[in-house]
This record gives sequence, structure tokens and C-alpha cells, in this order.
Amino acid sequence: MGRLPGRAARTELRRRASAVLAAARGDAPTPRPAAVRRAPTAPGRRRSNPLRVWFKQHEGRVVNKWVHYLDVYHRHFAPFRGRPVTLLEFGVNRGGSLQMWRDYLGPQARIIGVDVDPECAAFAAEGIEVVIGDQEDRQFLRDLVARIGPLDIVVDDGGHTMRQQIATFEEVWPAVVDGGVLVVEDLHTSYWNGYGGGLRREGTFVEYVKGLVDQLHAWHSRQPEPEVDDYTRTIRGMHVYDSIVVLDKGTVDRPRARRSGHRGR
Repeated sequence: MGRLPGRAARTELRRRASAVLAAARGDAPTPRPAAVRRAPTAPGRRRSNPLRVWFKQHEGRVVNKWVHYLDVYHRHFAPFRGRPVTLLEFGVNRGGSLQMWRDYLGPQARIIGVDVDPECAAFAAEGIEVVIGDQEDRQFLRDLVARIGPLDIVVDDGGHTMRQQIATFEEVWPAVVDGGVLVVEDLHTSYWNGYGGGLRREGTFVEYVKGLVDQLHAWHSRQPEPEVDDYTRTIRGMHVYDSIVVLDKGTVDRPRARRSGHRGR
């Protein structure tokens, strides 16, 4: 195909990116376009990530992401694709990530963005809702989750201050369904003074996450603390990457050890 004029070229690139995601989800039998066709993955090499394909070809609204986040997303969000799930993202910015989630998860997904800037309301579209509010306001967060209902995926890419991240996690975590995930991004602000951070400084979100690791192991404590609490019973796993943490939600029972096999064999 020859070179297309500006608008047509952008439309064609976005169409190709959406087609790649749809084919990968199984929403349509459309084959992978020749322009983005990939050779079979060699043993030991990373398989193609459709989010990277989308990001490279995207010509819609602006998306700002650390590139390695795309692999983290795909690793943890892939099971939700093509399903009627609800994703809540804090931090709308220019609206591009809402488009990304919509294309990646599929037409059955409900995408909700939250931002303190009233102008972000203009980024609402079919399948995409935008709510205006302050993520540090705990009452706003309680009202929000009560109105939205159960959440499958939560992405905190909001203001990145310590109080915002902690308030959002504590108020939104109860609304995440069993099998759901909550992601907090840009943890490097826990080391930046301007955001309330500092190395091993009390009250940063990184130090808060370290406390959650303690709660995860509360079943095994031989001291008065930590005591088993709701986090011990609902955090199935934690995955820490550069500047991002993913928490898996689920029912956690007291761990049990068992022995298997026969002695002497």
C-alpha cells in the first residue's frame, strides 16, 4: 500500500493496532496484518506482547508509560482479556491509556478513569467513563467504589504522592474481587522529597508495601506482631518490579504443611 495522507495514515495505523489486539484476544478471525507479522518465537525468547505492538503503532490520544510497564501489564492482565471485566484507573492525563485498556481488554470491558482535573471529563467515550475527584479524599473513594461495584483491575497512576497512594489502596482494595489485581505505579516517588518520599523514610508507599509483606507472613509470627488481619487473609501474592507493584486478591486460609511419599524410597 502506498503512502497515505496524514489523517488516513493515522486511522490505518490505529486500525492495524486494534486488529492485532482483537486477533490475539480471539474476538475476530482477522489474521495478523503483514506490517506487524512476527516470526515464531524461538525457544527461550520472550513472546510478542500485543501491548507493545499497540503502543508502537498508536496514533490516538497521548499515553505516557515507562516501557517496561507494558510487559508487567500483559503478564498480569492477559487472563482478563475478552471478558466482561471492570478496570478502574486513577490518572487520566491525556486519555490515551483509557483507549489502550479498551483496545487491549476488548469490547466487553468497562473502563473507568478518575482524575482531579475537570477537563479530563472530555475523554469519556463508548465503553469509557471518566469520574472527576480527588484520590486523596477517602470519602470520595468510598462513594466511588460503592457506585461502581466490584473491580477486577485497579491501576493507580494518579498523583503519586504517599498519602494518595496509601489512601487509594486502603479504600479501594476491599472492592477488588477474588482473582482481581491492584497495581500501583511509579513507586520511585517514594524516594523523591517533593512527593513526601526519601530512602527508608517512614510513611512512604515503599515502606508501606514492606509492611504488607510482614502482614502476608503474619500466620508464622512467633511474636505479638504482626497479627493476622484482613490483608493477611486477602493478599494472595505481591509482585514487585522497578517502580511498580502488583497485588493479587483472593481468599487466603491458614497455611498447612503436609508430608508426601514413603520413607526409604
